[in-house]
Amino acid sequence: MSPTPLLQVKDLHVGFARGKEVIPAVRGANLVVYPGQTVAIVGESGSGKSTTAHAIIDLLPGSGRITGGEILFEGVDVAGAKQSDILALRGSSIGLVPQDPMSNLNPLIRVGKQIKESLEANGMAKGKDADARVVELLEEAGLPDAERRARQFPHEFSGGMRQRALIAMGLAARPKLLIADEPTSALDVTVQKQILDHLDRLTDELGFAVLLITHDLGLAAERADHLVVMYKGQIVESGPAMDILQSPQHPYTHRLVSSAPSLASQRLSSTTARAEVREQAVLAAEEVAAQVATHEEEFGQGRSTIVEAKNLTKVFTLRGSRPGSSISFTAVDDVSFSLERGTTTAIVGESGSGKSTVARMVLGLLDATSGSVEFDGVDITTMTSKQQQLAMRRQMQPVFQNPYASLDPMFSIYRSIEEPLRTHGIGTAKERETAIRDLLEKVSLPASVMRRYPSELSGGQRQRVAIARALALDPEVVICDEAVSALDVLVQAQILTLLNDLQAELGLSYLFITHDLAVVRQIADHVLVMQEGKVVEQASVTAVFDHPQEDYTRRLLDAIPGGSIPFGVVESGDQG
Repeated sequence: MSPTPLLQVKDLHVGFARGKEVIPAVRGANLVVYPGQTVAIVGESGSGKSTTAHAIIDLLPGSGRITGGEILFEGVDVAGAKQSDILALRGSSIGLVPQDPMSNLNPLIRVGKQIKESLEANGMAKGKDADARVVELLEEAGLPDAERRARQFPHEFSGGMRQRALIAMGLAARPKLLIADEPTSALDVTVQKQILDHLDRLTDELGFAVLLITHDLGLAAERADHLVVMYKGQIVESGPAMDILQSPQHPYTHRLVSSAPSLASQRLSSTTARAEVREQAVLAAEEVAAQVATHEEEFGQGRSTIVEAKNLTKVFTLRGSRPGSSISFTAVDDVSFSLERGTTTAIVGESGSGKSTVARMVLGLLDATSGSVEFDGVDITTMTSKQQQLAMRRQMQPVFQNPYASLDPMFSIYRSIEEPLRTHGIGTAKERETAIRDLLEKVSLPASVMRRYPSELSGGQRQRVAIARALALDPEVVICDEAVSALDVLVQAQILTLLNDLQAELGLSYLFITHDLAVVRQIADHVLVMQEGKVVEQASVTAVFDHPQEDYTRRLLDAIPGGSIPFGVVESGDQG
């Protein structure tokens, strides 16, 4: 490694103007990147990591500006450089791979043309030479049939393919430093591993340095030489990745390591043992069943198996390549499983494996082509009575992936949680307000949140509201469809702990849809592994993790970032 730094950030201060006031976002940051080195900045949302990266290439959003310090690139301070000098630096010397590939590729322009524009803007090639170079870059990025891919639009690419295209664009001018801002946060673990393996190979071959921005400490520890931990705009710890992972000095770093699901792969403990939770849930259901009069629209048989899917199949009819033609696509192929009361069954797999389609059929939001779903012994796929369907929906509630999209921005938090209660005609206005206060307390939110709107809450707070709304009707089953995948590691840990505690307290049963096996280890009792619409493995979580039977399952486990790294601060949970 060269003793001369490629990048030095010295006492950097960044603020955002709000009227006459400047709100500090980065305070006194210092970091060094050497040629050929990978440095990772880790921290939760709002910690200042992306702001630091964007300040380096003068891409601060809106009213953001550097208020102090130096940014030395190859010894030259670029913090106060002229715009023309910054433009000359971008692409040719410093490349960028942004976070969201769909919003950073123009949907109206072919992928090849967008990469060609980057080549021409940096004077690397023009005309036919640029076209040929585009194909080479896409091949280098690991895309097969690159010449055809170059003529396609972004919507014709998968998430992993779009991310590869952005990497090709970022490296088009052969920069000396590549800033990768959460380059794989939206991708499945197996695709994420492919992308990062590819980036590692290019780093070795081309010798450029990488500044990796991520909230995943396991990923950072696995991929980076040097780790920088940011908290509330300040760097609280910096050093060799393995040293920080094994001996974190700052309390915040300690919390990050303890909370990272990729590292803390143990079943969460609760005040009640797992076996006791299951037993209490079944006894409570039997008591309710004994009190409920038998009407066909009511569910109250008190079975130990609360949801049973039998031979579920879903075939979609898609438009063919010729006008009027169509093709059939089997998204779910003969899937069977059961969910026991008071337990969590996880369905895992890559994007397109069919897991969310299964969840929608269980919820009755999507009709099955064949097969059945029984809830407490009643086949919900054959229901025609609206009264039956309404009664079923009271007992099964969803929590969706995106906390920013699952709440109506025009509704106050009170109205969002009250809506299911009003829809089902439960209680008077005063009784509903009391119920909402109790629900907010259950999810550890203050009652003052009731009068606020979604835009005034963080992502973690919104997801707590979504959970409160799901619990409003006192359901027996909650279906979580990627409910924590959009959250930072610390917030994710809080939500998983909350779900686990609510299960112990209320005897809830969870169907947990996720692509992250590390999360499964923390929250689930049983797991189904899906690939291309089929269940390829089904067993207890312990059996799947300790003795996977299928190569596909082993690949998913191997792809967990940081899963094999030794560390010493995580407390093991109750494996009950």
